[in-house]
Amino acid sequence: MNADIPSRRLVLRGALAAACGLSLPLLLSGCDSKPGASSPPSGAAPPSAAAPPAQMKAKQSGVQYQLTPKGEQKCSNCRHFAAASNTCALVEGQISPEAWCIIWAKLA
Repeated sequence: MNADIPSRRLVLRGALAAACGLSLPLLLSGCDSKPGASSPPSGAAPPSAAAPPAQMKAKQSGVQYQLTPKGEQKCSNCRHFAAASNTCALVEGQISPEAWCIIWAKLA
């Protein structure tokens, strides 16, 4: 019966190999580019740094977004909340000022 169960060392080696295999392409993705080696074509607009693209924002369900505040923590006093548009810099969709999520950060 013990022959069917892999050893802890074997499981940990497999997990380490999987983690390295998944993260290595991300780490090496920009290694071949040199600063200033290529420039965008003339007339091309530079990318806007004002807000991250929508695909980079987290889904509301992924950050445990809820419509009720958690004590004094609510979106209206979070550093990522934009009151003018009721949006968040890190979470997609419309955000209620009275809502809360796990990435809440105190407004400085």
